[in-house]
Amino acid sequence: MFISINHLTKDFPRKPRALDDVTCDLPHGMVGLIGPNGAGKTTLMRILAGIIRPTSGQVLMDGHDLKDARTRRALKRTLGYLPQDIEPYPQLTPLEFLDYVGVLKGIDDTRERMRQAHELIDRVGLTDVADRRIGGFSGGMRRRVGIAQALMGDPRLIIVDEPTAGLDPEERMRFRTLLASLGGDRTVILSTHILDDIAQTCPYVFVLRQGRIRYDGPTEHLTGHAAGHVWLTQPSNTPPPDGMIVANAVTTARGVRYRVITDNPPADAHPMDPTLEDGYMALIEEHPDQH
Repeated sequence: MFISINHLTKDFPRKPRALDDVTCDLPHGMVGLIGPNGAGKTTLMRILAGIIRPTSGQVLMDGHDLKDARTRRALKRTLGYLPQDIEPYPQLTPLEFLDYVGVLKGIDDTRERMRQAHELIDRVGLTDVADRRIGGFSGGMRRRVGIAQALMGDPRLIIVDEPTAGLDPEERMRFRTLLASLGGDRTVILSTHILDDIAQTCPYVFVLRQGRIRYDGPTEHLTGHAAGHVWLTQPSNTPPPDGMIVANAVTTARGVRYRVITDNPPADAHPMDPTLEDGYMALIEEHPDQH
């Protein structure tokens, strides 16, 4: 699915502008969406999912305007959406809940709905509890049910907001592998604060800050934004001077070692290969808050 966003703006009463003249094309495959809290990420995803409408601007999906009611109806059948705060119905079992979601997505054949439900429950590792009520599940298990419901109907567009929140490392790895397997023949938009999830799965990334796009391009290029500027200091009891971005700090027996992003490192600091988080922090530092 090809998605084109043109001059998108969204205002809410008595709040700062959520989206401010956003224009971009979303490429096919895995796309990362990152930014600080309040950057507009969830608002953008809710607009793309057809849940809310923009104040102005246009979203085209395969050339069809999302403002059109027929386009929004068609989207419901081809969209998989996992919001950050999903709460599956506690009185239902995973199988019953996925069957219900399948009905909403227009899968009329009962056997096909159950086939998909069983397959997805297996893929998210819930086969042993498929007939237990969701109300007794842990937060991570409910999250996995949410992931499964987003994949019902074999959607062409998948939008996931903080999908690995509440998952343990093994679950996160399983879900990353699942997402990577899906991105080959559809568009998957992944928003998360866990930048390693983006680095591992998304070849393309957008950075939103204060409702505007600050970066739009290959993930590796954003990582390279900090190349030659990342340093590891020697243990010290003195914090780095102002002007250095502290990416990490580790306490040792001899003091604290700081991972810093700077053009003027201490003379005894060691150069480090940049990570996506380093590139992101360097970019954000170039675009400080504007009030």
